Amino acid sequence: MRTLHRYRRWLFAPLVYLAALLLLLEDWLWNLGARVMNRLAQWPPLHRLEAWICRLGPKAALVLFVLPATLLFPVKLLALWAMANGHPLTGVTVIVLAKLGGAAAVARLYLLTRPVLMTIVWFAALLGWFLALKERWIERLRATRAWRKVETLRQAFHHWRQHAAPRPGSWLARFRRLLKRFRRRWDTR
Repeated sequence: MRTLHRYRRWLFAPLVYLAALLLLLEDWLWNLGARVMNRLAQWPPLHRLEAWICRLGPKAALVLFVLPATLLFPVKLLALWAMANGHPLTGVTVIVLAKLGGAAAVARLYLLTRPVLMTIVWFAALLGWFLALKERWIERLRATRAWRKVETLRQAFHHWRQHAAPRPGSWLARFRRLLKRFRRRWDTR
């Protein structure tokens, strides 16, 4: 019986790591989408729409929360159809854009409807279970030697990027100046 358990663990470990990586990617997309939607929410018509969304009841909030995934499913099917009919780049591009747009929309809708959704008992229980499972999987991933090596490389790269001064006339120096200018203009809006 122990050997069966050991083999099962050995066979399912890559799937758990893959799931953890996908959850980390989803978290990153979620955070990116939330930041983008925060910027867009400053537009007055969207601001009024969000105020209306915050006033919805639990059932309407749940329907609205599930709506982006439901609306994007046919788009993803069309992308798969395009890939199957000799347009792989178009299909992959549509899937990536749908994933980014869907993550942004769901992230914003979740932030707006979370207080109301948490009043639904089964939703709150399911969300708690999912978040605990996600955390366990990510912790298993972070405990691996490969993750620690990648994390060390990331920290070294971050340190190098922060402390490496580009030559004044290099393309990197010009690119950094351009980014700083863009940030200043974006923040003043």
